[in-house]
Amino acid sequence: MIKKTIKIVILAFIFGAMIFSMYQETPAQGRKKTNKKMAAVEVKPVVPTISYTVSMSKPATHLLEVEMRLNWATMPEKAELKMPVWTPGSYLIREYARHVESFSAKNAGGTDLTWRKTNKNTWQIETKGVKEIVARYNVYANELTVRTNELNDEHAFFNNAALLMFPKDNLQTPSTIKVVPFGNWKVATGLPPVENQANVFRAENFDVLYDSPFEVSDFKEIFFDVQGKKHRYVVTGEGNYDLPRLAADTAKIVEEAYKIFGELPYHDYLFILNTRGGGGLEHLNSTALQFNRYGFTTRYKDFLNLVAHEYFHLWNVKRIKPDALGPFDYENENYTKMLWFAEGGTAYYESVLNRRAGIITADEFLTAREAQILALQNRPGRFESSLEDASFDAWIKYYRPDENDVNNQISYYDKGELINFLLDVEIRRNSNGAKSLDDVLRYLYAEFAKKNKNYTPEDLQKIAETMAGKSLNDFFEKYVRGTEEIDYNAILSGIGLHLSTGETENKAAYLGANVRQDVDKMMVSSVPKDTPAYEQGLNANDQIVAIDGNRASQTFLASYLAEKKANDRIKLTVFRFDQLREIEITLGGRSKQDFQIKPVENPSDDQKRLYKEFLGADLK
Repeated sequence: MIKKTIKIVILAFIFGAMIFSMYQETPAQGRKKTNKKMAAVEVKPVVPTISYTVSMSKPATHLLEVEMRLNWATMPEKAELKMPVWTPGSYLIREYARHVESFSAKNAGGTDLTWRKTNKNTWQIETKGVKEIVARYNVYANELTVRTNELNDEHAFFNNAALLMFPKDNLQTPSTIKVVPFGNWKVATGLPPVENQANVFRAENFDVLYDSPFEVSDFKEIFFDVQGKKHRYVVTGEGNYDLPRLAADTAKIVEEAYKIFGELPYHDYLFILNTRGGGGLEHLNSTALQFNRYGFTTRYKDFLNLVAHEYFHLWNVKRIKPDALGPFDYENENYTKMLWFAEGGTAYYESVLNRRAGIITADEFLTAREAQILALQNRPGRFESSLEDASFDAWIKYYRPDENDVNNQISYYDKGELINFLLDVEIRRNSNGAKSLDDVLRYLYAEFAKKNKNYTPEDLQKIAETMAGKSLNDFFEKYVRGTEEIDYNAILSGIGLHLSTGETENKAAYLGANVRQDVDKMMVSSVPKDTPAYEQGLNANDQIVAIDGNRASQTFLASYLAEKKANDRIKLTVFRFDQLREIEITLGGRSKQDFQIKPVENPSDDQKRLYKEFLGADLK
């Protein structure tokens, strides 16, 4: 009897342990464990239903009015609403919460709920057991950039990361957003509409919501199709643009991008264009663009470069993602060493797409590289910061330039574009034209983006080496992770090109300071290292009032130095911190640099072939 009782107890213990183990997985994992004989039981996480209404009843106040409704089946005791501190694609903490005004929280019946701020971007609401909370607040919107919001009597443009709060721990939750436009304004966004509801749109999660800006105005628009997909421009503001021409040339760019990847990974695509300011920001199926309203004739190709850049990002960055760039942490920095490829590579492909589309010539393509080489060679910072360093430090440096950045920084855009160009040439040369940087991107798209994986610096190098058919470690060590001078000709010769410095024999007198004219004041804007000005005590932000007793101006300085020779001395009278002082400087001598990319003498048949495959033109 005792043995039988013990046996029953043991069996009961074993069965109890099995039942206990079935329920040990967390709700976030989505399933309860079962033994082999029991079916899996789906566990649905408790998430709120979220809806927003954005109104703009008084555009002159610049206040966007937001109502946020949250309905939980089981409401937490304290609901925390958070405002992002940055927006993807622009790597700087911008503190969007600083523009929030008139916050309030109520239940569905309109009774006030107690709330308090717990940190710079978090509002905590005491829910008192209600099923629904309604938060209302205004956002001051008077800054037209592609990263921020603007509301005035012309339009409303808003970036949702700078406008809409999210409930803590619910970034994967769907939401809807209703826009109540002012007057007769229309609404444009990349978000899909909710059927049978005017100006109501849906987002499957907050990464999508925050990636879908809005333009609300009496905009002009034009539609065009590429590969069966609908594309649309909406344009707010006057200007000398030609909408049919914009659409036709943009269609060419889209077609060339399609040829690289073999598909357009969206249902439709929206180009939002404001004809003030400048810049662009990429999104999953849209882009926000700004361009000077009277620049569409004299700088038309610059505009198409901007279009090609932001459009190409829909693959490179929005889907082909570096290690840290998604899913996003909207409250902190998201560090990566890969902006040189994510941004610099996209900058390179803006020229590639425009060349392949016939918008720019092969000569124009190479002239742009010459200008980049000249700019890089005039930056002492190229010896201080590698491309990976510049990428990682974007959060504290790139968007906060100062007078010394010429000495300690390089741009992951500009040098990144050069290095992607040279990497493309290296792959083409070593594979004898069988592969190119296109193949690296195609591989990343197929094996990483489509499999929902982010790539690392090691992944990128390995893929590039696979396409080149050889180790590229020396290239990456010197030019990506390191700060060595670039051996342009060792690489360019692969496609029959040679970089000529084109320096003049006679060295001109050289001060070495960069100056700007502020109305009637000539100010020193920066002083590069290893120049006469740097070594002999001229400082950034000095105001030069006289040169050898003559009233100073930028025009006078240039003409005066043209009459001088190396080792001549000049006396500068400057204001520094409102105190007058004199600085004597012995001028240096510098040859004028004029970098030119030219064909090598007697190019081989392979060099001619690789050049033509690369740039679609004969090597002359």
